[in-house]
Amino acid sequence: MRMTASFLLMAALASQSGPLGPTVSTWVDSHQKEIVTELLETLAIPNVAADRANIRRNADHLGALLGRHGFTAELLETSGNPLVFGSMNVPGATRTILFYCHYDGQPVDPKAWKQPDPFTPVLRRGQMEQQPDTIDPRTAARFEHDWRIYARSASDDKSPIIALVSAIDALKASSLAPAANVRVILDGEEEAGSPSLVPAISKYRDRFHADLMVILDGPVHSSGRPTVVFGARGIATVTLTVFGPKSGVHSGNYGNWVPNPAARLAALLASMKDDDGRVRVAGFYDGIPRPSPEERAMLDAVPDDSARMLQAFGVASPERGFPKLQDALQFPTLNIRGLSSAHVGAGARTIIPDRAIAAIDIRLVKETRAEDLVAKLRAHIARQGYRLVDSDPDEHTRAAFPKIARLAIVDPYINAFRTSVSNAQARALVEAVTQASGRPPVQLRTLGGTVPIAPFIDALGFPAVIVPLVNFDNNQHEENENVRLGTFFDGIVTVAAVLMM
Repeated sequence: MRMTASFLLMAALASQSGPLGPTVSTWVDSHQKEIVTELLETLAIPNVAADRANIRRNADHLGALLGRHGFTAELLETSGNPLVFGSMNVPGATRTILFYCHYDGQPVDPKAWKQPDPFTPVLRRGQMEQQPDTIDPRTAARFEHDWRIYARSASDDKSPIIALVSAIDALKASSLAPAANVRVILDGEEEAGSPSLVPAISKYRDRFHADLMVILDGPVHSSGRPTVVFGARGIATVTLTVFGPKSGVHSGNYGNWVPNPAARLAALLASMKDDDGRVRVAGFYDGIPRPSPEERAMLDAVPDDSARMLQAFGVASPERGFPKLQDALQFPTLNIRGLSSAHVGAGARTIIPDRAIAAIDIRLVKETRAEDLVAKLRAHIARQGYRLVDSDPDEHTRAAFPKIARLAIVDPYINAFRTSVSNAQARALVEAVTQASGRPPVQLRTLGGTVPIAPFIDALGFPAVIVPLVNFDNNQHEENENVRLGTFFDGIVTVAAVLMM
């Protein structure tokens, strides 16, 4: 009887407070100062995964943060950086939601940032390209929606952590409790591939039980509408080296005679894709079925904001082979992420270099496996006449083979995941976000980026969706990473909706 009365009271209070979205928005609007201050304090702690001392500071800070907002919090020790875990039980709840965020960030090159320190947040009145004024957040009476905070992990992935605890506070202020038990995992190694996450399952499995995982990561659709994503691509990273002479030789004395590895590498890379941007490696797209009718309808319903995105990125047109972004995301990619050969700029010399190197990443979809696509890439290189070696070639190899290359694996593979768009838990989440915002969220079949969570999902056996909360033009992983405050504030409403699903 007490349980029934409690839920009747909650329902009555909910009806008095009106629709959830406006209720939470009003609370956020009147608590901007506290929310932004908490985010700025969290961003001020350096968080590169390899910096174990500061990562520990982050973990202690976030554990205390969860505790202040009503969670039972603890640090789960691993062989690497600790997981920060929080739990909140709701009487009578029949569903458990496990939220995943990460608190580590990409390494920084401070010289490339337009501020003295990437870990000293700077509040600006707009985008960096507009050369906006900076603002002292201590003196701001209000925080306008177009203002942005610039700092490492401002968008990826500390602001979603603050959005989650702020959503809890917003519900509490309206005398509402989440409709589900809430679990939170904050990962300290995501940007390093989360090597300690899956091994932690055997030690802490009892804490991780859930009906649905909600990953708070990635950007919302460029339209700014709430976004729900049913999967994410995986990744394989490799380094391709083409070998030339044993050491650099004079380009005047030996040009036209000693083969240039940089020129050969350029030709080899060009052989991998056609002029339309489609990969020419044999079998690269094998085994990828057409989207189901329901999935096709979802892809077609995504707003086409191509013109705005192309303008934002400074690009005239997309690849001709994939004119629609949502269609492009359904296939694996072959991307050249870096090139190197000898010296450039003031250090350039008139030599034929000894080698040329390309750093490559392959983004995977659920139907493709990293081992298979790397093997197909290796076979393609061999078909171009190259002898593949596992280390720098010795004298015998150099004498026997005119074209020599090495393809080396850089990081452990991360495979893709995707939840069915008809999954009942996922549909309930979409409905909750729809009711809170007053319109359906943008629904994406898969995210272009990678979240190293697929082995975790596979091991625990429950569905997962991604609910992005930050602006699409946030410069994540790059210098001048930022979060737009209006998008961040809207994200608090979205999280509150998920908590009440």
